[in-house]
Amino acid sequence: MYDQEYRARFEAAGIEYFYTLIDDAVARVIRSKGGFIWACKNYDGDVMSDMVSTAFGSLAMMTSVLVSPDGNYEYEAAHGTVTRHYYRYLKGEETSTNPVATIFAWSGALRKRAEFDEIPELIHFADDLEEATLQTIEDGEMTGDLVALCDRPATKLNSTEFLQAIGRRLEARIG
Repeated sequence: MYDQEYRARFEAAGIEYFYTLIDDAVARVIRSKGGFIWACKNYDGDVMSDMVSTAFGSLAMMTSVLVSPDGNYEYEAAHGTVTRHYYRYLKGEETSTNPVATIFAWSGALRKRAEFDEIPELIHFADDLEEATLQTIEDGEMTGDLVALCDRPATKLNSTEFLQAIGRRLEARIG
């Protein structure tokens, strides 16, 4: 299929295509400085994206956008990012769960729905939600996983406090 339908266009665009097994792909990604796009089938894509996001910071910061050949979209946060925290929550213990990937999965889905339905206010809301989330982190208010990575003074917030901090910034944006 590649040879018949895509080779000429890829070569004209200067894009190299090759097929490799997951173990070779993992090794290439670890040594890479980026600058590539990978197409992975279901499980391989989950494993590789989780590996990269964990290696470079926090698994809870990774959101995937899956697009089917017929134009269907799915927005999702990394799998397994909150299970341990959820069990602590059930015991009544405080958690500092990072919800950023989940927020961005929802905002991405809302934005796409707004594009389909031509609702500019919903697009604006999705943008404001993402900006409020990023601003909260940039202002030094974050969950424990991000505080551990931060190279400047930051305040560790529990799950509820972090969402409230985002909410305050979102409210100020949409006022």
